[in-house]
Amino acid sequence: MKMRKELWFGFTIMALLVIPVIVLTPWTNLTNGSLGLLMLALDVVAIMLGFPTAFTLMGMGVAFSWFFYRSVDPDLAVRQVLDLMVQRAYGVMSNDVLIAVPLFVFMGYLVERAALIERLFKSLHLAMSRVPGSLAVATIVTCAIFATATGIVGAVVTLMGLLAMPAMLRAGYNTKIAAGAVTAGGCLGILIPPSVLLIVYGATAGVSVVQLYAGAFFPGLLLAGLYVGYVIVLALIKPKLMPPLPESERHVELPAFAQALSGRGRNALLGLTRALGGAPGVPMRTAAGQLVMSLLPALAIAGLLAFTYSAVTAPVVQDSTAGLIEAGGSFAADVKEESAGLIGAAESTGLQEPVAEGEKRVPTQESGPAAAVITDAAPAPAAAPAPEAVRQAAPIWFWVMFGIGAALLVIIYALWSWQRLEIFKMLLGSFFPLAIMIIAVLGSIVFGLATPTEAAAVGALGGFVLAAAYRFIAHYRGNPGFGAVGMTVKELGVIVKDSSFLTAKTTAMVCWLFVGSAIFSAAFALLGGQEIIEHWVLSLGLTPVQFLILAQCIIFILGWPLEWTEIIVIFMPIFIPLLPKFGVDPLFFGLLVALNLQTAFLSPPVAMAAFYLKGVAPPHVTLNQIFAGMLPFMGIQVVALILLYQFPAIGLWLPQVLYK
Repeated sequence: MKMRKELWFGFTIMALLVIPVIVLTPWTNLTNGSLGLLMLALDVVAIMLGFPTAFTLMGMGVAFSWFFYRSVDPDLAVRQVLDLMVQRAYGVMSNDVLIAVPLFVFMGYLVERAALIERLFKSLHLAMSRVPGSLAVATIVTCAIFATATGIVGAVVTLMGLLAMPAMLRAGYNTKIAAGAVTAGGCLGILIPPSVLLIVYGATAGVSVVQLYAGAFFPGLLLAGLYVGYVIVLALIKPKLMPPLPESERHVELPAFAQALSGRGRNALLGLTRALGGAPGVPMRTAAGQLVMSLLPALAIAGLLAFTYSAVTAPVVQDSTAGLIEAGGSFAADVKEESAGLIGAAESTGLQEPVAEGEKRVPTQESGPAAAVITDAAPAPAAAPAPEAVRQAAPIWFWVMFGIGAALLVIIYALWSWQRLEIFKMLLGSFFPLAIMIIAVLGSIVFGLATPTEAAAVGALGGFVLAAAYRFIAHYRGNPGFGAVGMTVKELGVIVKDSSFLTAKTTAMVCWLFVGSAIFSAAFALLGGQEIIEHWVLSLGLTPVQFLILAQCIIFILGWPLEWTEIIVIFMPIFIPLLPKFGVDPLFFGLLVALNLQTAFLSPPVAMAAFYLKGVAPPHVTLNQIFAGMLPFMGIQVVALILLYQFPAIGLWLPQVLYK
């Protein structure tokens, strides 16, 4: 019955598309433009029926481009179609941006298999145990962190469905809430860099992937923050949906030194400080090492504040130009009037005219051995004054940030119990290695130290190192010695083999999509379909805001029956040429599209995130429950989209600061 409902929904969407095409197409007088629109409609219907997207695009493009060339010159139609296919395929092959796709995908699969995410989720849910809806919040935060290490939505949803879904159900969480948190959090990889979607959009629209990555940071954090806020508010209003964790789930086993020192006080920082003077059963070296580890949050916040203060108060060099314009102007005028022709003569003959009495000779760079003649009346050029370094006063927002940092440190160390110290050490072992790799990869891209392709190569190497390190640690604990090395090497071979196969599979799909899209868009342009759509849109007399709303509404509706790849490669070549007509920045439009296309993974009936989760969820979790759990998060995406409309600086501020 469920399958029938889904089929009826799909057939209804197709009927709403096919019936207007049949009615409105002028069958007795088909023009090239009509054929272009017919090709677009047939392509969408074929994809909804389940035909492979890439080869559907390619087949439609070849067939309809043949119709166009045949109407011009029947004898050369086949040859011109074959030339078009070769040119478009070669254009995709020579696109350097697409090299980053397999490297980022490979990095993501390696990180997924590094046994890192399980430890990260456990440490985060312990760290947030007192937050309402802690397991759902930890799920979303873990997904957001994992999304920055991989742009693969299916991998994130599947892995978190295995880790977080059973944990939430065991804790008594509502099935819909648990499913919604996993699917919505898992889809953050569409927007948060290194998103494969942004690479595909950048290659399609001709927009810098570096700027897209910089622009997507804050919208991605905004969306994740809205998800977390919704979960916390819902847990406060309806605690039965997400009951708090029992004390047994929050308990962390303390090591021997912590058990010995905990009797002297609950605060770990004070206890370790006292232990430096000597404590029974606790070596001073152990106490000093644990104290340094406890001070890491303070050192990190202090370092961030010091770096920010140095940046915002950096001296600005002010060059005084007073007097230079006047002196330089008279100097240039005298040289121009009195030495015109003399330099050229001196250069050509090697001789110089005699200098008149009362004049002096000044050598110039332009004439080499020749001299420019300047009268005594001309004032000597004024020496340029030394630049003045003026240190800036720190702005008010820095002192607000300083106060927040100081208050945060007071709160952290007031609550720094022995259990929290152990949880922090768990975070150090799970989150910070991944964070270093993420900062190295994305930071090098955003700050212009490396291209996306170069950074992706470094990220792939970093993923391999992380996978090797964590697998070795896991084996070494159970089997210290050379046996752990052998087991690690053997397991790494399997990991690299599986990751390479999945990477090749995903990359082949993306590249064939690009080839099919290139041929399809060329045929659509040849038939004049793009001109018809442009003429129709411009005839509506829309303002830029109205055009953006119309475009995003169309993309939102297309997200129901189609996946994001199909929307990007089919419809973006239609929208992109319209952007200059309305003065819309392609970068801003790309951020809106990326945020909007989150719905393609959360909107039935082709909500791939739901099917990924259903494949690993317990048997009693139904598709209807998963769909129902995703709907509130779809509403949150719409709210985030509206906020980005109203406040474009959310996405454009960072690219403008870094690159303009």
